[in-house]
Amino acid sequence: MNPRVRFEDEADAEYRLAGRWYEERREHLGIEFFDAVDAMIEHIVGMPRAGSLVPRVPAALPVRLRAVTRFPYHVIYIETATAIRILAVAHDHRKPGYWHDRLR
Repeated sequence: MNPRVRFEDEADAEYRLAGRWYEERREHLGIEFFDAVDAMIEHIVGMPRAGSLVPRVPAALPVRLRAVTRFPYHVIYIETATAIRILAVAHDHRKPGYWHDRLR
């Protein structure tokens, strides 16, 4: 993983839990999930402003999201001067904005 990337603890837990869930469903599917999320994060590092701005977040906090290929997840992140902070690896059916308290 790129050294500029910093996962919030909750986002890291979501990422790992989802990967294990997929692996339990089919051998190697968890690895495919991890590869898809990691590939999206590398795209984010290369072009951090390409993600869509998340609505209902103050403009001073340009939180963005990008869809994960093949899986119903989005990576929600914010670019700071020193890092890309991954706020959530959010399943598309979770309540929108459940991760807002991670902006602190």
